[in-house]
Amino acid sequence: MSDIRTLKPNSLWNCFADLNAVPRPSKCEERVVAFVRDFADRHGLKSMLDSAGNVIVTKPATLDRQDRPTMIMQAHLDMVHKAADGLNFDFNTRGIDMWVDGDWVRARGTTLGADNGLGVAAILAVLASKDLSHPPIEALFTLDEEQGMGGALGLQPGLLTGKTMLNLDSEEDDTFTIGCAGGVDTLASLHYTESGHASEEPFLEIRITGLRGGHSGLQIHEGRANAIKLMARFLYACGERVVALSTMGGGSARNAIPAQCNARVVILDKPSFDEIFAREVAGIRQEFQLIEPNLSITTQPVKPEHSYIPTMADHVQRPLVCALQAVVNGVHRMSPVVPGLVEASSNLSLISLGNGYAEWSGLQRSSVESSKEDVARAFAAAFQSMGADGMNCPEIRPDAGYPGWSPSAESPILEKMKVLYRDLFGHDVKVSACHAGLECGLIGIAYPGLDMISFGPNIHEAHSEKECASISSAQKFWKLLTATLADF
Repeated sequence: MSDIRTLKPNSLWNCFADLNAVPRPSKCEERVVAFVRDFADRHGLKSMLDSAGNVIVTKPATLDRQDRPTMIMQAHLDMVHKAADGLNFDFNTRGIDMWVDGDWVRARGTTLGADNGLGVAAILAVLASKDLSHPPIEALFTLDEEQGMGGALGLQPGLLTGKTMLNLDSEEDDTFTIGCAGGVDTLASLHYTESGHASEEPFLEIRITGLRGGHSGLQIHEGRANAIKLMARFLYACGERVVALSTMGGGSARNAIPAQCNARVVILDKPSFDEIFAREVAGIRQEFQLIEPNLSITTQPVKPEHSYIPTMADHVQRPLVCALQAVVNGVHRMSPVVPGLVEASSNLSLISLGNGYAEWSGLQRSSVESSKEDVARAFAAAFQSMGADGMNCPEIRPDAGYPGWSPSAESPILEKMKVLYRDLFGHDVKVSACHAGLECGLIGIAYPGLDMISFGPNIHEAHSEKECASISSAQKFWKLLTATLADF
């Protein structure tokens, strides 16, 4: 941690180190809210909470910028909490353990929290500064971005006065983002009939681990393996005559590609199981050898806890496994307007199954509302087909979702920052939309007409334990941010 505090700019990295000492999971942000408000008090700044619990901190303009309009700076306080397979890390009591690896800051076995901690830290550093030139500032720190954008969804109108907003939640330092996808979570649950098997029968746990995982918006087009889908593929190949499914669990967050999945099964036909396991594992390894070099698929005997082993009844297991095998996952449609941009996608995110109850969910994204509805329906339809015979139909509940952010080619802040970027770095910046969800669409509903832009430093592998942030890129980001404030 001491190495982090020696990095340049000191103000940014010290704020990030202080922030990363505070646990801040989505929906449990009380401690980080208190941290920000205490920070404001210590620096003589006013802070308040809106009706959704978002924090707003205001800072007057410096003497040279008092005639300038107010600038809104925005970032979200929560982070994805994910640890590497097998690492026992209590995120509720421990801060993030960071270290410097050349040009990169990493965490030891967990997510780093650079998403969106570096954006938060940059705002805090500006708020604490005594020597930066800037207009009046309204700093907006939102809650629950990673688990449904609850803070932006409930953002209270009428409190912010600025007409221009800098969203500091992008992850490529050579790109300005001016649009993003909207999303909807589709949740499903099922109470099912169980069967019993004698405890003497072979009982194994199948483990799929070592996948890269990652952000289900930013990395969905890369073809990374989804551990839940791989498990469904294997269970489908076996069929209910070879294995009886007892429990299953996979995924770590609603907006992350699942990097692990495990299932406990009773083996009904050992020779067939061994043959299918060898064949399927060989095929999967060959398919993913380049993109998933650390993929591991193993089995381990399990000692039953009781005299019998409860499993899913045959007439339920087959339709559920078929639906999991068939459900849309990955890129659904590429944009016909923006070359190379994913328009619509779906990610099977989480599953938990056992003791007569199963629940699972997926996140569908699209930059076009009608396309978002289409891919969400496609996800739901796979499971609705389970009830074609009137039995074993899961309850499917799409949430309210959040809208996309429509790009504006006539943005004053975009034009100003394009010129600044060229002057500072000697080349033109890229301007694009992204397939990840940003809060700008929802913030624009509460505050219509906001001129918004999103930018940030290079952050790789967000939402996974491999997350890392570039030190040199953070310096570039800070230079651009402070120049923008001084020129606004």
